[in-house]
Amino acid sequence: MEHNIGLVDRNVRAVGGTVLAVLGIAILIGVLEFGTVVGALALVIGGVLLGTALTRTCLLYRILGVDTGA
Repeated sequence: MEHNIGLVDRNVRAVGGTVLAVLGIAILIGVLEFGTVVGALALVIGGVLLGTALTRTCLLYRILGVDTGA
């Protein structure tokens, strides 16, 4: 697959994904009290952001014809 995520987009996704994943884990283990659903959502969204940052490919961008890697 062709990459469609640029450097700035990739860095933002990596930082945001890491923050959300850590926040989700903290919620799920009980350090923060926001509810299990919020913790699970934060963890899943953080994981997706990290995954797209690592692969430099976003399926939604591909569908919409967006390319920030130019």
